[in-house]
Amino acid sequence: MISSHFAKTLAPSYYAVVFTSRRTAGDHGYDKMADIMEELAKEQPGFLGIESVKNNDGFGITVSYWESEESIREWKAQLEHQIAQKQGRKLWYEHYEIRIARVERAYNMQTSSL
Repeated sequence: MISSHFAKTLAPSYYAVVFTSRRTAGDHGYDKMADIMEELAKEQPGFLGIESVKNNDGFGITVSYWESEESIREWKAQLEHQIAQKQGRKLWYEHYEIRIARVERAYNMQTSSL
C-alpha cells in the first residue's frame, strides 16, 4: 500500500526508519504483502506512523516512525516481518537502503514560523 497521508507522530524525540528501495519488475505479491506489513506494524508496540511514496520507475521511500530503538529492533525481529524481508531480497527489490534516525525537532506548515 502506498500511503497518501501524513503520519501523526508524538512530539520529538522519536525515531524514523527510512527505507529507500528500487523495485524489481512485476508485482509478485508485493502490494498484498505491503498492505499486510503496514497493518501488522500498526499493531506493534512503539509504532507511531508511516509515510510512503513510489515513482513509476520503481524507486520508493517509506518512512516509519517509532517511539524507541527497542521498538524498531522488535519490529525487525517480528516473525512475519522477517518472512517478508526474505521475500523482499528474493523477489521484490533490486536494491534497498535502511537508515535509522532520531527525530529531535519536527514542525509543519501550521507550526513553522517564517
